[in-house]
Amino acid sequence: MSAARQLTLDLGHLKAFGREDFLVSPANAEAVAWIDRWPKWPEQVLAIYGPVGCGKTHLAHVFQKCAGAQFIAVDDVVPPEELAGDSALVLDDAAEWEEEPLLHLVNLHRARGGTMLLTAVQAPARWGVGLADLASRLAAVPVVEIAPPDDGLLAALLVKQFADRQVAVAPEVIAYLAARLDRSFAAVAEAAQALDEAALARGRVASIPLVREVLGFGEEAVIDQEVNS
Repeated sequence: MSAARQLTLDLGHLKAFGREDFLVSPANAEAVAWIDRWPKWPEQVLAIYGPVGCGKTHLAHVFQKCAGAQFIAVDDVVPPEELAGDSALVLDDAAEWEEEPLLHLVNLHRARGGTMLLTAVQAPARWGVGLADLASRLAAVPVVEIAPPDDGLLAALLVKQFADRQVAVAPEVIAYLAARLDRSFAAVAEAAQALDEAALARGRVASIPLVREVLGFGEEAVIDQEVNS
């Protein structure tokens, strides 16, 4: 092949959403316990919140399977009356819903004795809800946070991100990344995507030299992390 880089074919990657694929750690153990406790929730509605990429949607899919729930994204156009006919619902990115349809759906679903899981980046109290009735309903909802990843979860997330993309990565590369990445779910996802694309484009494996080249990491990154820790 010529010296020109290969064209990267963006075929996406397989996201594993099974219960056995969810990585449990102190950062998310409380949220997992709530899902495992269903249907014995003290209220009919539960809200799980946390930063982008923290596993909210994955955990919502786990709930969907165990509860036989209907999974509704904010851009799905379905009349609330139809949604409320199911015994369990998942509203992903619930904070993005229009307030009146959301209130109507919550009221209908509660009246019919169903259960509902809401996911969002922030807790309902920080959604800036203007409707007093909706704010009152949300104030009574149990709220569970998924915290930023600890060291063990960060490494495990890296392994899963690469596995979902069917990219083989040596343990030393995982350790190298875990020591340098920001402690955030978004940083893990962005790093895995960047390395996956670079490895395809360059026809190389995801090695430490490639990590340094693509992400700009060197020994100074570790020094800065230790100074700021």
